[in-house]
Amino acid sequence: MTTQEHDASVYERVQASSEFQELKRRFRAWTFPMTAAFLAWYLLYVVLSGWARDFMAVKLLGNINVGMILGLLQFVSTFLIAWAYARHADRHLDPLADKLRHEVEERDK
Repeated sequence: MTTQEHDASVYERVQASSEFQELKRRFRAWTFPMTAAFLAWYLLYVVLSGWARDFMAVKLLGNINVGMILGLLQFVSTFLIAWAYARHADRHLDPLADKLRHEVEERDK
């Protein structure tokens, strides 16, 4: 058996394992809904900018209007999502990924 064939069989076994499937499930369970929510939020901002100009132009504080606040909240939400993902990965993804990596490394010894 060549090294390449051995590597392929190791990775195929890992991919077929229940731990790897659980890792994929945890990743998808968080990222898919969060991505959909962020895209909906972003598209709402774009739609409001294009078709609700009077609403977006409402002044809140001096020359600061609703559109500016919603635009700045796009940046805030991006950073919050990145922080929340890092926290989710630290707690739910990384421990399982580390376990799988160590199992693969032990098989190669």
